[in-house]
Amino acid sequence: MPAHLRGRKRGASRWGGCLPWAAIVGVLLLAFLIWKFPSFKAQAELGSAYAARVGCSCRYVQGRSLESCQSDFEPGMELVSLSEDPATKTVTGSVPLLASRSARYAGASGCLLDPVR
Repeated sequence: MPAHLRGRKRGASRWGGCLPWAAIVGVLLLAFLIWKFPSFKAQAELGSAYAARVGCSCRYVQGRSLESCQSDFEPGMELVSLSEDPATKTVTGSVPLLASRSARYAGASGCLLDPVR
C-alpha cells in the first residue's frame, strides 16, 4: 500500500476534514454580508444618484455622448452604468441589484434628480 494511503480509513474523503471549516467560513461570510448590506446599499444609492446627475449634465448641458460621460466618474464607480431616455431627456444611473436613480434635464435649471420612489 502506498505511504500516502497508510493510516487512512477506507472510503474516507480527502476533504472530509475541511467540510466543517468551509461551513463555518460560509456562515461567517454570510453574516458579514448581512451586516454590511445597509452600507453597500447606501453607497450604491449615492453612486447611482451622482452618476445620473453628472451623466445628465454631461449629456444634455454639455452635449457630449453618454459613453464619454462615464469618463467623468470618480474612481471606484466602475459598477455604475448609465442609460438614457432621449424622449424625456432623462439619464439613469444604476448599480445592478442594489440601486437606480434618474436625473431629468429641466432647461435653465440644468439637471435635477427625480424624487426617490
